[in-house]
Amino acid sequence: MILLLASNKDTAGVNIAQQIIELYRFKKALWQFEGYPVYEQKIEKKQVFLTFTSKEITKTQNIASNFQSPQPELIIFLSRHASQTGTPTLSVHTPGNLTSQAKMGGIPRKISISPASKMKKTLMVMSEQVKEQGLKYDVSYECTHHGPSLDIPAMFAELGSTLTQWKDTDASRIVAQSVIEALKDSTVYPTTLGIGGPHYNRKFTKMALTTDIAFAHIIPKYAISEVDEIMVKQCLERVVEKVELAVLDWKGIKGEHKSRMIEILKKLNLKMEKV
Repeated sequence: MILLLASNKDTAGVNIAQQIIELYRFKKALWQFEGYPVYEQKIEKKQVFLTFTSKEITKTQNIASNFQSPQPELIIFLSRHASQTGTPTLSVHTPGNLTSQAKMGGIPRKISISPASKMKKTLMVMSEQVKEQGLKYDVSYECTHHGPSLDIPAMFAELGSTLTQWKDTDASRIVAQSVIEALKDSTVYPTTLGIGGPHYNRKFTKMALTTDIAFAHIIPKYAISEVDEIMVKQCLERVVEKVELAVLDWKGIKGEHKSRMIEILKKLNLKMEKV
């Protein structure tokens, strides 16, 4: 079973969810969640449920305990994206906290399991549709950040970065289509760990869009000082696919952390590539 979840407090999430319901003819199930309707549809023989929560989407740490028969094999959070720049953006990322801070939900120093191939496919369709429809939106990976920190595969598909974009029907439709196309696609891509660079890593995004590489967890420059061998090992283990490579945004890693990261990766016997 696959679960799609949006918060009723989130304009973008609700709009994306409504697009999915309408475009893919999701029907109301015979049960509810938190008083909200549950919608269902078969996608490539997989049962997909879509519903809403009254919580902020980052504060849904116990969501899996509400769906145990069967437990979801994948949760996709349909969400708004907000940024200080206000740049129109469609993005994907895995939730979880790389550091001891958990100000936006989840558990300190615990990350969710990353569905790298599903994220890559979502990103690819977002990029294709933005170009095809001539929309002025950036498409980007975000680093691993905020809650929840789940023991099942989880990803965010986001629309941002201001209320104008959250209400944009064309953009919400693209996110909806991207998510469903990812669910239809069973391709498993060569998977890598990204290290370094900004919160929105253009280098990693370009690699994913122009090669067969998929990124799982991405450790940004601002988190590296708190990321030790234990955390890097967690980033390798908590991924659906086997991580075959670490790609380092070399200029996006402070000099004082470069040798330490190299030593950790060598100790974990992981191949490295600098970009």
